[in-house]
Amino acid sequence: MAPKRPSGAGAFPKAVESPAPSRPDHDALYAALDLGTNSCRMLIAQPKGSGFHVVDSFSKSVQLGSGLERTGRLSRSSMARTVQALRICQQKLKRNKVRRMRLVATEACRRARNARDFIRQVKRETGLTLEIIQPEEEARLAVISCAPLVSTRTEQLLVVDIGGGSTELVWIDLSSVPRRDRPSSIMRLHAGFHPAESPFPAAKVVDWISVPLGVATLRDQFNDVEDDSARFALMSWFFEENLADFAPYKDEQAREGFQIVGTSGTVTTVAASHLGLKRYDRTKVDGLRMTSDQIDKVIRNYLELGPAGRRRDPRIGEDRQALIMSGAAILQALLRCWPTDRLSVADRGLREGLLYAQMSADGVLEDGPF
Repeated sequence: MAPKRPSGAGAFPKAVESPAPSRPDHDALYAALDLGTNSCRMLIAQPKGSGFHVVDSFSKSVQLGSGLERTGRLSRSSMARTVQALRICQQKLKRNKVRRMRLVATEACRRARNARDFIRQVKRETGLTLEIIQPEEEARLAVISCAPLVSTRTEQLLVVDIGGGSTELVWIDLSSVPRRDRPSSIMRLHAGFHPAESPFPAAKVVDWISVPLGVATLRDQFNDVEDDSARFALMSWFFEENLADFAPYKDEQAREGFQIVGTSGTVTTVAASHLGLKRYDRTKVDGLRMTSDQIDKVIRNYLELGPAGRRRDPRIGEDRQALIMSGAAILQALLRCWPTDRLSVADRGLREGLLYAQMSADGVLEDGPF
């Protein structure tokens, strides 16, 4: 399966809702909805300084891409689950009187033969207009969401977004950007990976790739392999094979000045396991830095636990354990190619990128211009 070139997200076991603690000015509210292969996630937020304050959210595992690998179509049951989740999102948007929003769908809808019919069904039954975005925009939004986690000492940056149906990798050269300007230079990529001439220091995108393998699609490819360790090894090898056309793959990268930012349920789960959390805590996970050796230790422990042990592990959960090893196989392949002492864990992604991009375009963020 060939990766997609520039010519052209984790599962959640149950709904997670955060009621708005206060009633902000409705004119200042923005919404971002990310409908992926596994999950439907939405944030409603208002600008605050150089970032934003979340006033409402929604997250539910809908498994929209269930069976897609086999049939090439979205199933009726998957679409029904998703529409039900989108009705809740529509109610939240209406209750908060949100006027500025982007509601996007990614890999499952890019690949499904009946995706357009599904989009029309969503519009008919919920009133929501979903937009299928292309891999480059998905990668770009993941990058800008992670900008606040980029160290001013970083000269070479790899941003990795492991989704349910695809994995986006973006390699950015920051060596010609003054240190204090490096995070903001990444934010400016919301206008495109190769923006027009600008008076501001520019982050250079060396290469990017969208591999059509995520935690769900990679798992489905090797479902017939019964041995747990063998299946893991095959998944990791197969994912690395799909990196062959990614330009930085052929070059050895020095650890000094190199940073990976990983955004996905896989990376945050590995981080929670590393910290020994009994209950997930975003404040402890988001921004955590891990070494290749620490991540490898967690993955080895997952293999020793086996499927039954992973299912019982509170840091993984019964539903997530079905996807954690395919995600870990992707992560291991990446670290085999590019070992690092600085992998930053990002509990953020497409939704945050959508919010940053909308707010940046409207000029409502401080510390710009982005």
